[in-house]
Amino acid sequence: HSENRPDRNQFAPQRGHSMSRPGVLQDSYNRVIRDLRISITDRCNFNCVYCLPETEEAANFYQPVASGAKRPAPVPGKLLYPWKPRSQILSFEEITRVAQVAASLGVDKIRITGGEPLLRRGVESLISQIAAIDSIRDLSLTTNGTHFPRLAKCLKEAGLGRVTISLDSLDRDNFKKITGRNGLAEVLKSIRLAKSLGLTPVKVNAVIIRGLNEHEIVRLAKFAMDEDIIMRFIEFMPLDSRQAWRRDHVVSGDEIAGRIQSKYPLTRLPADNPSGTSTRWSLGEGAAEIGIIAPVTQPFCGNCNRIRLTADGKIRTCLFSHHEHDLKPSLRDGSGTAELAAQLQQIVLKKEPGHRINEPDFVQPARTMSLIGG
Repeated sequence: HSENRPDRNQFAPQRGHSMSRPGVLQDSYNRVIRDLRISITDRCNFNCVYCLPETEEAANFYQPVASGAKRPAPVPGKLLYPWKPRSQILSFEEITRVAQVAASLGVDKIRITGGEPLLRRGVESLISQIAAIDSIRDLSLTTNGTHFPRLAKCLKEAGLGRVTISLDSLDRDNFKKITGRNGLAEVLKSIRLAKSLGLTPVKVNAVIIRGLNEHEIVRLAKFAMDEDIIMRFIEFMPLDSRQAWRRDHVVSGDEIAGRIQSKYPLTRLPADNPSGTSTRWSLGEGAAEIGIIAPVTQPFCGNCNRIRLTADGKIRTCLFSHHEHDLKPSLRDGSGTAELAAQLQQIVLKKEPGHRINEPDFVQPARTMSLIGG
């Protein structure tokens, strides 16, 4: 419905006239970058329907959408996007160098992502190296939880501050349908372990897709109350490898909040910071809260302070960028710190005003979420 379509100008930043200030990462819209998301692997042991829908269950779910459309069909045992060879993946030393340069330019928040980052051997050593950067105040990691129990204590000791865990369903069969893996018990164990180790606040992410798990919204909110955690509901975004995303699969943030509010009282909380991606609500009497991340129906591009480093060394200035900026040559040709800093500043000046999901000419980026990093 056109009357519900966001006004793109409402969320777009206004272009400034100043050049990048010395010592900071500032774009041409005067947004200052403080948040760096670092993907350390493109590999994942899940095949989630909203990212890498390589399973028969995912194909069946998308079939009504895909009929008549020329989209790649799953081939058993064959990945649509094969993993990058190791030589193309940044080393931990290269990643740390980017983190150090970014920190020298004002970045103080780093999130380690994938793929599934805990598939990368020795990840605790990378955490230790980044934690040693004095100006980093927030070091976190996003995981699907499958390898977390065996690594959790080491990650905490290495300096990890907090963790975000993906949980799209509390139903064993539906969990497998969504992720392609029978791993619900492992994820629940990881959530409780993260709490016990003080990797807090523990945030749990659920991507909500109509026809798949929207009937579990209230149950997931109740889980947040029972576990005293932050449950974040995320609108389904066009970042799947089959490019089968359609708007009618999106459950809006307003609908998600309405479903929860019909069952439990919600109290609006102030944003964590002006660049926060979620609207926050307290839930019940304890510390439990929900967050709603609605990039499709309520874009937050105007306040975006994030850039992303992919596992193969590309800087993405927007999740939906069609152009990437390759840092790897500079990291491997002996470029000095000052040269890397200048390159990062020039890249950030080209940051887009916002994504174009709601525009008629929107084209889905070639990379899936697993190849970008959340």
